[in-house]
Amino acid sequence: QVQLVESGGGLVQAGGSLRLSCAASGRTFRTYSVGWFRQAPGKEREFVAATSWSGGGTFYADSVKGRFTISRDNAKNTVYLQMNSLKTEDTAVYYCAAKNTIVAITMEQAYDYWGQGTRVTVSS
Repeated sequence: QVQLVESGGGLVQAGGSLRLSCAASGRTFRTYSVGWFRQAPGKEREFVAATSWSGGGTFYADSVKGRFTISRDNAKNTVYLQMNSLKTEDTAVYYCAAKNTIVAITMEQAYDYWGQGTRVTVSS
């Protein structure tokens, strides 16, 4: 069992940066792949980024490629999402999710554990 807690959301101006954190409980977290998803108001949840258990494999949605970076520190049981050059369309609740597998996964339905989300608001 893994419990996930996101933090780091907030209000930022367009062009600014935020770093989200996903802290996990459980000593086996290093064997879990982790993804970030987001849900904007009135829209369905969408994939943002994913990392394999080692951090060696990563995937990004086209809309964030080159602006967002996913990374992990297994010693701290934490996965990060560095978000730069934020746009108003990045406004959403951001969720992290985990699955006990070695490969990075982009499909929302594949994940077993989810956090409660952290809200990101980008103002113009």
